[in-house]
Amino acid sequence: MKIVVLAGGLSTERDVSFKTGEMVTKALRENGHQVILLDVFMGYSDKKEDLTDIFARAEEVSVKVEGIPEIAPDLAKVKASRKDQSDNFFGPNVIELCQMADVVFMALHGENGENGKVQAAFDLFGIRYTGSGYLSSALAMDKGRAKQLFVMNGIPTPKGISLKKSQEKSDIAALGLTLPCVVKPCCGGSSIGVSIVRTEDEFSVALEEAFRWEDELVIEEFVEGREFSVGVIDYQALPVIEIAPVEGFYDYKNKYKAGSAVETCPAALSPELTAQMQHYAEEVAKVLGLDTYSRSDFLLSKDNKIYCLEANTLPGMTPTSLLPQEAQVVGMNFNQLCEKLIELSLRKYTA
Repeated sequence: MKIVVLAGGLSTERDVSFKTGEMVTKALRENGHQVILLDVFMGYSDKKEDLTDIFARAEEVSVKVEGIPEIAPDLAKVKASRKDQSDNFFGPNVIELCQMADVVFMALHGENGENGKVQAAFDLFGIRYTGSGYLSSALAMDKGRAKQLFVMNGIPTPKGISLKKSQEKSDIAALGLTLPCVVKPCCGGSSIGVSIVRTEDEFSVALEEAFRWEDELVIEEFVEGREFSVGVIDYQALPVIEIAPVEGFYDYKNKYKAGSAVETCPAALSPELTAQMQHYAEEVAKVLGLDTYSRSDFLLSKDNKIYCLEANTLPGMTPTSLLPQEAQVVGMNFNQLCEKLIELSLRKYTA
């Protein structure tokens, strides 16, 4: 097949997306496909090109990827470096290349990758892509809306509220919460802008930091416990994986720097807790309509209560990512996983 692996973009997870794209591209080429790794924002070239037979030159025209820095990218610099300085999110020749492909593998993470906007545009352009559709993506990306749906459907989640920048900010008690708490951007990813708050002074600092990234936040009770994640493919849960950061919590650096976290799969849990967590992950996928694949994050408190934090519609596929580790446990290697996700995604276009 002719495949575009779409990465980059303008989210805080731009660099992580490239690493996902690089690994997926390598795997799909090994599987015999013609694959172009494309930056959705920068595009290919800076002018209209003759794209005839471009997939025969896939490696030549693909993005060259470096490592993931320990800090989020400077998006202002990224915008300034685009030659055409267009307001169009899609870079030069991106739509044309995606229309030429048999399928687009969505390696995007964060804003305009997981929030459904790119998916909606592709639906209008008749472009086939991997993963969930625009509505499910939008619902999962909005942590506040997703939390409401969890509560409505009996999926346990930490007590919390949404807070917009335009609203008057108050102390934690006035918001109906107590310390410690967690402050995080409503639609962000990779734990960027997330703070664990233990004092009133830290609360105001955390609000300022989170509002740097977005105009709406989620503030929720802090649950101290062990961290887990559960991948779901075609509504079937994979083995549970436990994430234990060497220090601090599972923030941006600990997610992507090798050796910063100990990941154990299958997790050391009782059969009952394992089954319950997998059940909740499957329920999250059903409630949000994540019909191809997803990954849900959980906390297990000291008294063995499970709390769902959020769902990821395009889980990372980097060397340290969780979904590939879980798939490996059930005998599905990385190349097979990439192929399976394409197969499931194309199914919805032939139903």
